[in-house]
Amino acid sequence: MTRTRPPLHEQQRARLEAYAQARPNFDDTRLHEYTAESGWRVDDYEQELPAEPPGDPLPNGSFRAAQQVLRNYSFPPPDLITGVFVPETPLEQRVMVLRGRFLIFTFWFGVRIGRVVNETRALPDGSREAVWGYNYHTLEGHFERGQIEFTVHKHLGTGRVMFRIHAVSQTGHISNLFYRVGFRLFGRFLQRRFSFQSMRRVRKQVSDMLLTGASTPLEPSPPVQAVSKSDVPDQVVESVEGSPKGAAKET
Repeated sequence: MTRTRPPLHEQQRARLEAYAQARPNFDDTRLHEYTAESGWRVDDYEQELPAEPPGDPLPNGSFRAAQQVLRNYSFPPPDLITGVFVPETPLEQRVMVLRGRFLIFTFWFGVRIGRVVNETRALPDGSREAVWGYNYHTLEGHFERGQIEFTVHKHLGTGRVMFRIHAVSQTGHISNLFYRVGFRLFGRFLQRRFSFQSMRRVRKQVSDMLLTGASTPLEPSPPVQAVSKSDVPDQVVESVEGSPKGAAKET
């Protein structure tokens, strides 16, 4: 008899509960101070999505499709980052466990949604745009510290739809020398890969949803399977890097 695997958020319940109690690993009240001049990396990316007719976002248009892709967190490249969260939790209260992969290593990090944006903004030229999205903050144990924001924008006058990423980051505290050197060598490459592939995946998933009329992304991230000591090196399983205290080992 085949056993049915529990949902992903149940498989990672211990980590989710641990990160629910974790604190941000940076001071989010000082974001306005985090600039390139003060030693922070500030990144902005954008990807054009299929346009809509001018006016408010259509119920089944590109803007709403992108909103669903972002809400489901199905856009990160799954061979690099996969997110796990309790689907019933309101977005504003969401805590996510992120599984990061690089070479033979698997790392676990926690993030928490900081703000959800759902508004119409006035632009400098007097026109308006609809904006929806959210940001999340890195939590204790993350190799980086900072905030990343994902938003979809529709210009109400032209119908142009854009997906944007805005990130403010800095290398966090990494006590393990091996990981610290590795992140210094490859961290920037992985940041850029995440952003560029995420932009392409948002466009593809939105386009597929519009083509088929689907209400959810057609290319969700693959399931996160429970990791055992046979899946990754012992130093990764036993390390507390990337997890709050007590959440590093598999149960």
